This record gives sequence, C-alpha cells and structure tokens, in this order.
Amino acid sequence: MRSAATREDCIAAIGDLIGFPTVSRDPNRELLFHVEAFLGRHGIGCDIIWNHDRTKGNLWATIGPVDVPGVILSGHSDVVPVDGQHWTSDPFRLREADGRVYGRGSCDMKGFIGIVLAAVPHLVRRELKVPIHIAISYDEEVGCTGVTSLIDRIAVMPVRPALCIVGEPTSMQVVVGHKGGGMFRAVVSGRSTHSSLAPSAVNAIEYAAELIAYIKSLSKGHAHSGPHDHLYDVSHSTLSVTTISGGTALNIIPNHCEIGFDIRSLPEVDARALIADIRRHARTEILPRMRAVAPEASISVEPIVEFVGLSTDIEHPAVTFVKQLAGRNDHAKVAYGTEAGLFSNRAGVVSVVCGPGSIEQAHKPDEYLALSEIDRCRTFIGRLARQLEGAGLPWA
Repeated sequence: MRSAATREDCIAAIGDLIGFPTVSRDPNRELLFHVEAFLGRHGIGCDIIWNHDRTKGNLWATIGPVDVPGVILSGHSDVVPVDGQHWTSDPFRLREADGRVYGRGSCDMKGFIGIVLAAVPHLVRRELKVPIHIAISYDEEVGCTGVTSLIDRIAVMPVRPALCIVGEPTSMQVVVGHKGGGMFRAVVSGRSTHSSLAPSAVNAIEYAAELIAYIKSLSKGHAHSGPHDHLYDVSHSTLSVTTISGGTALNIIPNHCEIGFDIRSLPEVDARALIADIRRHARTEILPRMRAVAPEASISVEPIVEFVGLSTDIEHPAVTFVKQLAGRNDHAKVAYGTEAGLFSNRAGVVSVVCGPGSIEQAHKPDEYLALSEIDRCRTFIGRLARQLEGAGLPWA
C-alpha cells in the first residue's frame, strides 16, 4: 500500500495552496476552508482556532487514534509579499519548469504542507497505531505570532504529542537548534531648538548614538567572550542596529530619534535579559544627563517581534528517529527563527525542523521548490507512515 502521494498529486496540492495569496497582511481564511473541505472529503475533521475577527486561524487535524502521543507535521500558511519583486510569471500561480515548481510559498512553506495534504488519502487507509497531527498556522512571517493560540491548546491537551516536525526548508536535513531573539525599537526623545543654541537643547540623535554604541559593545562582548556554539554559521549571539531616523533640518537640534535593532541569541542566552540590560544602561547612564537639561526627555525600548529559540538534544531518540526518516545522519543549527521553538518551549513537545527546499530560495522572486525535494519529502512521509503503523515511537 502506498503511504505517500505521487509527485503529480503533490504538485497539484502545492499549486492549490499557492493559488491563495496569503501574504501575512491578508487573511488565510479561504485557504483554511479549502483544507477543511479537502480533509472532510477523506473523513478527517479539523478544528480551526480563529483570531478575533475570524479572518485568520490555525488549523488542527488528526489522523489515527487520539489517545496516543503522536507526531505533528507543522507548517505556516502565510507568505511574504511580492511587492517590488520582478517575477517571471504570476507568483500566485504555480509554474513547473526546469525540474522545479515556481510560486510564492513553493519553498517557504506551502511545498511541505501540500506534500502532507497529498498524502492524506493514503494515510487514512493505514491502521496507524500512533496519530499524525496536521498543524497549519498563520502570521509566522511576522514573528511567529499566530501559532500561539494553537500552542496554548496543545500545552493543555490530556495526551500531548510526542514530536513536532516543522517543515521549514532545510533540504531535508534535520535541524535541532535555532537562535531566538527578535526585532526591537528604541525611541529617544529630547528637546529641540535652533542649532545656534545647541547647549540649551537635548540632541536626540547624539544620545541615540550613545545607545547604539552600547548595543554594539554588547554584540562585541558576545563575539569575544561567547558563549559560542560552532554548529551555527555565526557561533555567537549578535545584536545589530539596522535602522535609524530622526531630525528635521540641518539647523535644528533634533528632539526625536528612532532606532531599530535585531537580536539573534543562542538558545542559552536570554534575549530579554539583553533588552533589560539595554534599558538599564539607558535609564542610569544616558537619561540622567538628558534630564539635567530637559526633564521631559525619555528613552523607550520596546519589542516589535520576538521569537523563541530551539535547542533539542542531539542524543534524544526523537532526533535519531527523524534522521532515519530523512535517510541521513547529519544535523544542523540555523540562525533564522521558526515556530519549532514555541512548540518545544511553550507546548513541551520535542521539536525539530526538517522540510523540502533550501532557505536560500525563500522570500526571493521566482521562489521555487525542486522536484527532487518533493520526492525526498514524499519518501520521508512514507517512512513515517510505515513506522507509525508498525512499531510506533520508540521513546513515547
């Protein structure tokens, strides 16, 4: 009995998903209705956990017994915008050429979701002793914010899943760790005046520059002293100032400056502790000098997006299990964030990242997924089905 779909089945399912333009700023409702109807035709019910206005939601479905710890196959439905990108063809219509399928989300990550859905007709005919859970989330691309309502539900399930496989593009390599952190905004407010009277003002840009220098010093400290993990391309935590705006004219002392900065922290480094350190420095070292001239001066540091790191023990039997499914014995850690950190840290489910395609193709014009990657993922799901129909999970 076949446990995974044909390549053509997968291409069709991926094409259906690409046809829904689920950019993060837009709803994913119609895509969820499509998946709900597809699952229903195969006798599988699902739950949709809606946001407050029912424009977006997370979908959860189970194939197999509900009273046994199972395996989550997880992917996000949202994609990044195509604005300003030059595409050879319509980004929201699948195009097959040169041994690839093209379209926004083909790689990140409707390819994985489509391959999983294409396998459903074969999975439901198997006598699974361990369930497969299908999880489809929203708003991953804007900071993994949408999946939290699903995470909260999983955390209180009477029978919690034993493993989560997040199918982000890893070229089917097993990823056991990724950095946490987020993106943050610091706003420095001073006092403005004509530049000829500069000493009576508080120059927001100059004081923001001091804060930038402090953030840079923290990053240099981590580069020098660690901690280090050489499985990452960049072995240490990084803090990077990425945007700055302020000032109105060359002869006016600016009373406002805004900076944006990015933190990519190793899982053992608490990004929130770094933010607390930055706030403390602003409050105790910079702000008193500003308020000595302008009592109304202020500095605020707030998150725009935060994400949780992942650190799964490479000796955990779940890691060995997924390596066997992938047919390879290596593993990696990556700098980009995924929802796996939330499944692991907040839902208490052992998690790895493993999916078709390369992250190098994500977010780019003419995004694509190689047909060979579709085949490798089909094989992966077939092995998973056979394992769950037979011996089950060796650690659960």
